[in-house]
Amino acid sequence: MSYLDWRWLHIGCATLSFALFVLRGGLMLWRPQALRQRWLRVVPHVVDTIFLGSGLYLATLIRQYPFVHGWLTAKVFGLIAYIILGSLALKHGRTRGARAAAFVAGVTVFLYIVGVARAHDPLSWWRILG
Repeated sequence: MSYLDWRWLHIGCATLSFALFVLRGGLMLWRPQALRQRWLRVVPHVVDTIFLGSGLYLATLIRQYPFVHGWLTAKVFGLIAYIILGSLALKHGRTRGARAAAFVAGVTVFLYIVGVARAHDPLSWWRILG
């Protein structure tokens, strides 16, 4: 596979991961019992594993690494925040309000990460739009 193939795989997984997060977040708020479906517990983890693996492979292909290049460091810290917020939104939030707030924050962090990826800059969308 070429660099562009890996890049499109990564972008496709990002899109699918985000769509699944939004779907699961919506179900958590309006039909929480639907989250018990097996495919909703398995497919997001498979997609996210491919997403992470393709990102790591792309980083080695372009020879840019977290904690060396600021934009990749920002993506790693964003990813950590996104995982924590996703966990709070979909499982560990104590109230529906807390879950909803974590969900909105998770969406915001995901969009920040996309901006960092597009701009190759920790300023994210501020760099692109500014």
